[in-house]
Amino acid sequence: MDRFLDNAARIFEGGQSAVQAGCSTSAWTVLIAREGGIRMVADSDWPLDSLARESGAEMAYRVSVNASRILVDGISHGRRCALQSEPPEAIFRRLLPDRRQYQLA
Repeated sequence: MDRFLDNAARIFEGGQSAVQAGCSTSAWTVLIAREGGIRMVADSDWPLDSLARESGAEMAYRVSVNASRILVDGISHGRRCALQSEPPEAIFRRLLPDRRQYQLA
């Protein structure tokens, strides 16, 4: 996996940890410079590409946490990625479909 996608996965894991720690609503932007420096910006309303360009970041990721859903959007040199979790109830619906698994006699 390349650095861009590896960073996105690590940031996503950080978002999952925040949810597990009780953070219910949050948004922040992670900017990574070419030299490796990391800058975090809380609740920025700038478009991700504009913020990355203005700060000179090589990679930029926007992390949104709403209730139990995590979304990470990333950009780097014209590439984009998006990682999104599903709420637990959606997972349970797929695992436990709403239909009878038995027959009445």
